[in-house]
Amino acid sequence: MKDALLVQLDNTYSCFQRSTGSLAEEDSNFTPVDGTFTVANQVAHVAQTIDWFIDGVFSPDGFSMDFQAHEQKIRTVSSLSKAQDWVKRAVENARQLLANKSEEEWATSMPAGPVMGGLPRATIFNGITDHTAHHRGALTAYARALGKTPPNPYVD
Repeated sequence: MKDALLVQLDNTYSCFQRSTGSLAEEDSNFTPVDGTFTVANQVAHVAQTIDWFIDGVFSPDGFSMDFQAHEQKIRTVSSLSKAQDWVKRAVENARQLLANKSEEEWATSMPAGPVMGGLPRATIFNGITDHTAHHRGALTAYARALGKTPPNPYVD
């Protein structure tokens, strides 16, 4: 199971990196509509959410539901390259947690709660994949609004 989860995580990261490959540092503060996340904010949000899943999955307190504080942190990110570095660190942290927990620990159910309550802990990797794909799609729309052609996320 852990091998399959690692492949899923690595594929999620690779697709995200490829599909956002047409965006550049000078695009960091682009937003198609005032008030929405910028390019840098979108990428930072992906990183933050990976961290959120990783921080919450084994926490006795569960997942932090202070979404206003999460958004405030994201809105301070104004550099695409810094946001991309954060994604890279978040994925590495996820890889480390995956490696450091046993198959049995990943198979145990999360406590009841609003986020995946009662599901096996390994389910967070589906959440990471789905959430990252959602923002990957938004970022390709941003790239097109900037007149760029986003690369195919599935092949180099």
